[in-house]
Amino acid sequence: MAFRPKLVPTLFTIPALIALLALGSWQVQRLYWKDALIDKLQSRASAAAIELSANPEDLDALEYKRISVEGQFDHANEFHLVNRSLNGNPGVHIITPLIRANGDVALLVNRGWVPFDKKSPSQRVNGQITGSVKVEGIVRLVKGPGLFTPKNEPKKNFWFFIDPPTMGRLAKLSVQSRYYLVDGNKAVPGGFPIGRQWTLKIRNDHLHYAITWYALAIALLAIYVLYHRKS
Repeated sequence: MAFRPKLVPTLFTIPALIALLALGSWQVQRLYWKDALIDKLQSRASAAAIELSANPEDLDALEYKRISVEGQFDHANEFHLVNRSLNGNPGVHIITPLIRANGDVALLVNRGWVPFDKKSPSQRVNGQITGSVKVEGIVRLVKGPGLFTPKNEPKKNFWFFIDPPTMGRLAKLSVQSRYYLVDGNKAVPGGFPIGRQWTLKIRNDHLHYAITWYALAIALLAIYVLYHRKS
């Protein structure tokens, strides 16, 4: 049977096929970009800690870097980041201002996880380290709340996202508003808070998306050919 394409199906199929192939190719490009991004960020996080400069300008280059900073924790003004778990156990993350030794603005530090029964500082006195400390951790940029993130409740010390301006105002401190530090120290006296052992978690589903678009293109072409053969 001769293959004789019909006008209307052809006019529909050709642009649709081009669009599906273009989407698949775009996802392949995104795959290479995401792989390079993950490699770059993983390299930053695994490098030796560097001293934090007073006023870093390139924040994109700073994020995920391992840095060290000296100062003194302001335990009187710690904040509880709620709805956090560790190995399936519910609890909170402890966010504590670090008053820097060089006199720069205070830096919010995510000191790690505690269970609910350790949320009160009185239940983990040994972990409230006093005096000068040197903190090593990963820099994270401050992100705004998501579309479905609940509002913070400062009066109850319930925080669903880090809000440096509000936290600084409550602590009566000038706080760095653009980034914070994730402390990975697991050797805290008394065992709590448990420092966050940071791992890079960036979704990279572009290969699956590319396969999907290319598969749809193949399916469309097959349907087009079979339709005309039956006709």
